[in-house]
Amino acid sequence: MYIKYAVWGLLVLSSLMLLVIVLRNRGGGRLLSALGLNVVVAAFLLYTLNLLSAYTHMDLPINTATIGTVTVLGVPGLLLLVGLKLTLL
Repeated sequence: MYIKYAVWGLLVLSSLMLLVIVLRNRGGGRLLSALGLNVVVAAFLLYTLNLLSAYTHMDLPINTATIGTVTVLGVPGLLLLVGLKLTLL
């Protein structure tokens, strides 16, 4: 039980230290804003795909895994998720 709290405490502490290091760097704000913009664009792409699902019959859930994939990979990541959805059906 105590190990669980220790692991969570270590995760929070390391996350805070990483945030401090990123913000102390000169390009840290630019990095965080670019990451935020990528997340917004990924959510917009997934929302647009789900909005057009009446025509395409393709809907993907908007959760952290799909947004993370589209954030990192962009449009090819969206196409990857669509291909996985078609393959696994």
